[in-house]
Amino acid sequence: MGVFNQVFGRVSDVKLAMNSAEALAAICLVAIAADGYLSKSEEAEMTLRLSRMRLFQDSTESLEHIQDSLVSRLKKYGPQALIESARAVLPPSLAPTAFTIAVDLVFADGIVSAEERAFIDDLRHILVIPDDLALKIVEVMTIKNQG
Repeated sequence: MGVFNQVFGRVSDVKLAMNSAEALAAICLVAIAADGYLSKSEEAEMTLRLSRMRLFQDSTESLEHIQDSLVSRLKKYGPQALIESARAVLPPSLAPTAFTIAVDLVFADGIVSAEERAFIDDLRHILVIPDDLALKIVEVMTIKNQG
């Protein structure tokens, strides 16, 4: 049984339509929900980090609307469908960015659970992040979030 199935107990082959901005936000949303809990403070942290990106400033939809839509999709279809759909449309050039933000968000609450660690490892494979780059990203995010 896969990590997503163990954590969330759902399997879905549904492909959800989304654009690049929604794909990146979907990956971040699943990252903050990887421990099985989606708090308002984590959602606010995600919104703050993504709102600073040019990708979301150019979006015709507000980040809050995108996030609300993704939360609904997460609840309805599960994390696996969201991640698979996001991966299908995420430009390869944004994969390291998505991975970095996801790692940073996992550290946001100060505790990295076993489920979150497994998710980050799975995400590294899903996004085809080279091992050396993934290690650097995790090391830097660890340093960033120590204080």
